[in-house]
Parts: sequence; structure tokens; C-alpha cells
Amino acid sequence: MLFHFLYPYVHQIAGLEILRYITFRAFVAIILGFIFSYYFGSRCIIWLKQKQFGQVIRDVGPESHKKKGGTPTMGGLFIWLGGLVAISVCGNFFGAPFWAVLAISLGHAALGWMDDWKKIKKQSSDGISAREKLFWQFFLSASVCYFLFYADHMDGLIYIPFMKSPIMDLGWAYPLWASFVIVGTSNAVNLTDGLDGLAIGPIITSFVTLAILCYVGGHVEFSHYLFIPYVKNLSELSVICAAFIGAGLGFLWFNAYPAQVFMGDLGSLSLGSMIGAMAVISKNEFLLLIFGGIFVVEALSVILQVASFKTRRKRIFKMAPIHHHFELEGWEEPKVIVRFWIVGLLTAIISLSTLKIR
Repeated sequence: MLFHFLYPYVHQIAGLEILRYITFRAFVAIILGFIFSYYFGSRCIIWLKQKQFGQVIRDVGPESHKKKGGTPTMGGLFIWLGGLVAISVCGNFFGAPFWAVLAISLGHAALGWMDDWKKIKKQSSDGISAREKLFWQFFLSASVCYFLFYADHMDGLIYIPFMKSPIMDLGWAYPLWASFVIVGTSNAVNLTDGLDGLAIGPIITSFVTLAILCYVGGHVEFSHYLFIPYVKNLSELSVICAAFIGAGLGFLWFNAYPAQVFMGDLGSLSLGSMIGAMAVISKNEFLLLIFGGIFVVEALSVILQVASFKTRRKRIFKMAPIHHHFELEGWEEPKVIVRFWIVGLLTAIISLSTLKIR
């Protein structure tokens, strides 16, 4: 909001012209996101402890996790507080992509909050039922995607990495495809959030990747030079990415092993949906399979484990999601976390390298 207040004076007050640059506002958003996430985080943790909003650990989880019971959860609250303050200061609220991403992710944040609240009230690891959660996730995502499609802010073209031209046009079915990607990403991030700091690392690298992809995809000259689809007002999503990079770093300050607070579904569902929404709006849903590789592998490990047990009565992994398998293989928790971060960083670099291979 501050951007809109100051922008009319850019030609009258020396120095304000810098606000016209998305890159400058993005860097400021990172700093503000971190500062306010850290500020709210230190206070939220105290409040969560006073309210006894502690994590309920699943009985079927690794034995070493039982000691984590009671650690404050719903840490996604101060990620959002820090992110929203940064967006309010640095964001340009004009443009459908900006509002669409916020609408989808805030809707998932509300759903995640209700899920966390039910778990705390029931003192159980079971919150909202899977069927009910999926219904609301698809409803939120599809509603926004169909609005974008019929308001001509989104087309039905499908692009894949390494190719200059779209491979097909899904037409009216594209919002359904987009909803599937958003919901799948949201739940994949949720499955990854099982160790201290494990999920927030790949979330941050995904936002860094998306910040670059959205910036060049919303710039006419860059998109033409790189042979990637141009999307009007897409570059402003880089500021949202930047705000949550900073807010994510502020959260990591408290979530690093041993964690003082957990993200909860409030954080994982909403940040996952934000990543998915940015991927489909920027036409990078297939590239998401690369830079979001950690989330893909975590989700696939659960799907394969369940399918194998139901059809063959045999397990592929010692435990799913796959990060628990490595724990039971004897890897220390910090080693699992850092190695997953390394893989996430490498997949982000590989994804960005595709910009020149078209």
C-alpha cells in the first residue's frame, strides 16, 4: 500500500523514482520480510506456548520424534505476518496475477489454520478429513483459476521446458489442470514438512526460482529474448516471492534444528499453494517438477508406499514420506535436512539453466 501512496510523487521528490524498479522493491521486501517475521516470531512462540498450542506427534512416526511433542505449532502465522507487512510496503496491488496468488494462498492459509486448530483441540494428529480438505482446496483453486481464464488473464496453452512453442491448448479445461497442480503442490509441501527446517529450505529456493521466472516472464523484452511466454503484470509476483523469502528466513531462525516452533498446516498448505499458483500463472507448471523436485519425491514416496502395500502387502520404504526412510536408515536428522536442502538448491539451478535452452 505504501508503494501506491508514494508512487504519484516519484517525479516530485528526489530518490522516489527508484520505487519504479521491481528489483529494488523485491530486495527491500526480503529485508522487511525477515525483520518482521523475526519480530513476530519471537512473540508468537511465547504466545503459542502460553496457549499450549503444541504439536501432536503421530504414534506411527519415528521414535526419536516423540520428544518433539508439545513444541509450538502454527508457526506459519508469523511467516504470513512478516510476508504481508513486506507486501503492504513494497507491493504493487494492480494486476490480476497479484490478487489471484494472494486469494489462493490466503484461502489455503485459512484452511490450514482450521486443520491445526482441530488437531490442537482434539489433541490428535487428525484434523480436517482428507476428503473435506481436498474439496476446499480444489474449490478455492478452481474458483480463482476459472475467474482468471474467463477474464482473459490466463490462457489454456501448455508449455514444457526446452521448447519454444506451446505443445497443446487445453482451452476451458486448463483451469482444472491448474487446480490439480496447485492442490498437488500444496499437499506435497505439507508432506515434506516433517523435520526441523526440512520444508522451509526448498520453499525458499522455490521462491527464489519463481522470483526470477516471474520477473523475466513479465518483461516483454526478456520474455521475447528467452522464448518464454509473456504474461502481463507477472513481474509483480517477484515482490511476493521476495517477501516470503525474507519471511521464510525469519521462520528458519526459529525452526532450525532443534526447532522452537513448527510451521503447521497453516504454513505448509498455504505456501505450497502459493508456489503452485505462481507456477501455473507463469506457465512453469512442468518446470515445477524440477525446481520443486524435493516436494515431488516426497509425495511420490507416499503414493508408491500406499499403492505397494495395498496391492502387494509389501512396503517399498521403511517409512514414508521418504525423509523418514533415511532417518530409519541411520541418518541423523540434521544430515537428512541439509542434504535435502542441497538437492533443492541444485534443482533450482537446473531449472534456471533451462531459460537458455529453448
